[in-house]
Amino acid sequence: MATAQSNDHIRYEPEEKCSIPSSFAVGIQGVVLTLPILFSIGAITVLATGQDENYLSWAIFASLIVVAIVTALQASRIGRMGAGHLVIMGVTPNYIAPATLALAAGGPAMLASLMVVSALFFFAVATWLPQLRRVMTPTVLGTSLILIAVSILPFCLAQFDEVPQGAPAFTGPTVALVTLIITTALLLRAPPRLRPWSMIIGLLCGCVAAALLGVYELERMYAAPWFGVPTVNLQGLNLTLDAGFWALLPMFLIITLVQAIKGVGDGVVIQQASRRRPRASDFRLVQGSIYANGIGILLSGPLGTPPTTYFSSSTVSIVNMTGVAARNVGYFMAGMLVVLSLLPKLTGALLTIPSPVMGAFILIFLGIYFVEGIRTITREGLDAQKSIVVGISFAVGVALQQSDVIRDLLGHPWGALLGNGVTMGATTVIGLTLFLNLTSARSKRLEAR
Repeated sequence: MATAQSNDHIRYEPEEKCSIPSSFAVGIQGVVLTLPILFSIGAITVLATGQDENYLSWAIFASLIVVAIVTALQASRIGRMGAGHLVIMGVTPNYIAPATLALAAGGPAMLASLMVVSALFFFAVATWLPQLRRVMTPTVLGTSLILIAVSILPFCLAQFDEVPQGAPAFTGPTVALVTLIITTALLLRAPPRLRPWSMIIGLLCGCVAAALLGVYELERMYAAPWFGVPTVNLQGLNLTLDAGFWALLPMFLIITLVQAIKGVGDGVVIQQASRRRPRASDFRLVQGSIYANGIGILLSGPLGTPPTTYFSSSTVSIVNMTGVAARNVGYFMAGMLVVLSLLPKLTGALLTIPSPVMGAFILIFLGIYFVEGIRTITREGLDAQKSIVVGISFAVGVALQQSDVIRDLLGHPWGALLGNGVTMGATTVIGLTLFLNLTSARSKRLEAR
């Protein structure tokens, strides 16, 4: 008889070999989820830092290569490196604000130097991971997952209205609704062999609906060449370490610490979601996952690309929807990303997927991610104290997500970082958890005496 926390829908655990057709199908879905976000963040980062189109082409190409390398590393277990799990990787927008300041202060060389130091700090956090175990509790991790889902929801809903100029207002929501209904129906009732293809079928149906309503644009695909490698644009390192470097370094290290702490939670959640019978988290694998992501951040500096990060919500959602957690899917994804980096025409075709279609998919993922957060919180029971911790932290995170109080008070760029609802909500739940740990330990010592 299954337990309340069993994942009976899992068809392939990380160590089990998945068939080539299923691996290919799941890999395509992971790539489809990764590309729009990777391209968007890459474009925003390049534009925000005042670079030209040639630099953008290089940044996208290099990002695909770096993400492919880290995705393959995460699926592997080489010494202490790698998670040994299917982990969908992407790039993070968290460094956009400090990157702009670094470029203004010392150019690409200073930015590359700061990113290399940040990567070394990332490795150090992985080494200190055993000391973080008492902090990274199910309460902390589950609350963080819920906050992430809630924070992305406005972006998701905004996709429904992104249609070509002049299109009727109902077209975006209609396309999203068609995609949502078909995909959900397939996820709920499709035969086991068809389940890995549910998202692809839903995506195609959404694109057909968009074409019938006249909101499917193919210009990006037509304009892209079939094959090409952009001009190499490697960044040197600024080894002078002047005052501008030291002034910006604390900001980079704080963001890196937030990324690392989030990575711990991502690693634990992915492990739990990838097993038929969730077991105690293997922090050696979490540590290996952080090391692998550190390689991505280290490569991002000299290559001039946005740093890598975990797409844990996409990973958990893909695993839950397809039942495939086999790590060999990660190798398929890595190979696809490398091929796409050399075939701009295929990349352009994927970028023609209408925004309402992607919005419908993101909505499904967020719902699954939200439930995964609740399951994580309740895994070890939810008493009165933990309920207060979760409630206050969630309230702080959502309140700051809806308000610009901290942003207005501190200004740019610290206001953007400390006014982030996910960051402050996670900080609150960690602080309250530490308080409970310290005070409960003290009371036990008093009782023993």
